[in-house]
Amino acid sequence: MHILITGGIGLIGSALVKRWQNQYKLTILSRNPQSVITRFGTAISAVSSIKDVDFNDITAVVNLAGEPIVGKRWSEQQKQKLCNSRWLCTKALVDAINNASKPPQVLISGSAIGFYGAQQAQLISEDYSHVHDDFPHQLCKHWEEVAQDAASPQTRVCLLRTGIVLAKDGGALKKMLPPFQLGLGGKIGNGQQYMSWIHIDDMVQIIEFLLLHPTLQGVFNATAPTPVTNTQFSQALAKVLHRPALLPIPAFILNLLLGEMATLLLDGQRVIPANLIKAGYQFHFTELEPALTNLLSRRSAL
Repeated sequence: MHILITGGIGLIGSALVKRWQNQYKLTILSRNPQSVITRFGTAISAVSSIKDVDFNDITAVVNLAGEPIVGKRWSEQQKQKLCNSRWLCTKALVDAINNASKPPQVLISGSAIGFYGAQQAQLISEDYSHVHDDFPHQLCKHWEEVAQDAASPQTRVCLLRTGIVLAKDGGALKKMLPPFQLGLGGKIGNGQQYMSWIHIDDMVQIIEFLLLHPTLQGVFNATAPTPVTNTQFSQALAKVLHRPALLPIPAFILNLLLGEMATLLLDGQRVIPANLIKAGYQFHFTELEPALTNLLSRRSAL
């Protein structure tokens, strides 16, 4: 099996490569191939252009590329950068798949639970249609539409609406740890917004599950079955770290600091992985506290 991965040095991509590097032939598409070789060694092929890939020789494509959505204020310029980094790469992949005489059997393409927009406590499965038409929804909606154009009798498309990926060495948890370790953590805003999380091990194994089950296609919420409120998350993290969680961050401060991007922290989605459960995927981490304990007690993820 020959797998092409975009976003291979990101949080999910790196964990995926570590899991697969001794099982499958891997090619990673990266703007900086040397960084791929430095991280994973010369056994992994790295290319800087889709034109360097023979899609007739690719079994599967895992598309995880995209500018990090958190980190910079959402100016109009930054929004366009976020969109282009997802839409243009995915469009190039889809065109290459459609132009191949023997196309890949599957495209597993990233998306996010931001597709549903800012929500309240409503329980959301993949068929939920009352989306909130904000920027995250618009970003994910077009991203999915572009990816879906690769679907054909030869190529199935799986869309991953990913939640908050918890890993020790990166992502949201790494950013949260310093204040909580100092006993300075607490809820964000009123703390009632839901956080739909997933352990990095489950995230990687969900992708593998979709890869290895040829009847699966369509949309899959990549989240644990038990979303929690921000207050519950803060209390669980503080408990695992044996620290208090007494210092809330007022909403107005985040709005001043982050502008529109604050919606990612102040609004949430209560998402469940209905399609994965129906397909028979068995989660390794369904409850938050054991997931955090596992991550913070081991030296490195995977």
